[in-house]
Amino acid sequence: MPLLLSPFEWTIAKRYLLPGRGEAFIALVAGISVGVVMLSVAMLVIVMSVMNGFRAELLDKIVGVNGHAIVQAYGGRLDNWESILEEVRDTPGVTEASPLIEQPLLVTFNGRVEAVFVRGNTQEDIAELSDKVVLGNLQRLQPEASVVAIGARLAENIGARVGDVVTIINPAGRSTPFGTVPRQVGYEVAAIFEVGLYDYDQAFMVMPIPDAQTLLLTGDTIGMIEVKTEDADNVAEIMAPVEAKLSGIAQVRTWQQINSSIFEALQVERVAMFFALSFMVLVAAFNILSSLVMLVRAKTRDIAIMRTMGATRKSLLKIFVTTGFTVGAIGTFAGLLLGTIVLYFREPIVDVIAFVTGQELWDPEVRFLSTLPAKADPVEIIGIVVLALVLSFLATLYPALKASGTDPVQVLRYE
Repeated sequence: MPLLLSPFEWTIAKRYLLPGRGEAFIALVAGISVGVVMLSVAMLVIVMSVMNGFRAELLDKIVGVNGHAIVQAYGGRLDNWESILEEVRDTPGVTEASPLIEQPLLVTFNGRVEAVFVRGNTQEDIAELSDKVVLGNLQRLQPEASVVAIGARLAENIGARVGDVVTIINPAGRSTPFGTVPRQVGYEVAAIFEVGLYDYDQAFMVMPIPDAQTLLLTGDTIGMIEVKTEDADNVAEIMAPVEAKLSGIAQVRTWQQINSSIFEALQVERVAMFFALSFMVLVAAFNILSSLVMLVRAKTRDIAIMRTMGATRKSLLKIFVTTGFTVGAIGTFAGLLLGTIVLYFREPIVDVIAFVTGQELWDPEVRFLSTLPAKADPVEIIGIVVLALVLSFLATLYPALKASGTDPVQVLRYE
């Protein structure tokens, strides 16, 4: 902006940006305008970054557990799964595919009973959980070793530790003259993991596929195939050929379908929050407008004198647009700085607020994730900055036009 102004215009604009002692009220209003712009921009940056981080973290953790898509057999058993697995792996866009067994059962330990999901994974998939282990050793999860890994919340709920033997109850047990007797098998807890998703950490038990087949009495079959692709957002298109080939045998469910309620709610909330918080920027623009109107009224005599000394309407227009736009620009970039600081220290801030209020602000049972995530989207940040600057510029036009239209004859007639 200084490059667009002459030395005279820039000198006057700087003078109006820093009012003198007798203009403390104008300076206060201008300061409030900067503060409102700063807070509104910071709020937009913080809220949108947290919501983006929540979506990205949730997607990353869900995909880490379930992949981008699941090929699920009708009836829960996929025969000839080896050939189907090869077809899925050969599909363009598929980067990884592995067999998977998942079955809801019951686990008991020391008189406590919990509903769980028993997952049978390949050794490669089990090894991918190594960075999520908080206690124990995943390398002990070998076929026929009768050991399992359990989620951290599940371990807390049943009071199990590494080395304890938990009992898994399979209702589909053996038949006797007195009816079906549930199958009960003891497994040693070899490791405790924490994925970071509360629902998974409180319900999942992992074991090798052969052990899951033995427990569930399914023979050499699996229940589903876990698939990862090159592009999570286009997984439906990538998996379309697989779904066509397996019509009547299995169904393909993408991560969007499996978690549709969560991600649709997130998207609606994200749009609604951006729309609502944008009004804060509009309020900040009105503050800039009001401060400029006051400045123009206070400087009417000065404006008239400048006009008589040869200042053009265009010069006055540029002076007041520069003054108001600079206030908006200072507030915008101060808001970016404040938003960055708050996002960086978000965890301590949440802890302090929780301590002061006595309320747990980030309950993993409600929020799914165990920590508060944040991910700044450069495109959104640029959009927020542009929105704030454009509204600040528009707010300057009316006062600037009023100033440039001042008639020096009318103002100085009685001077």
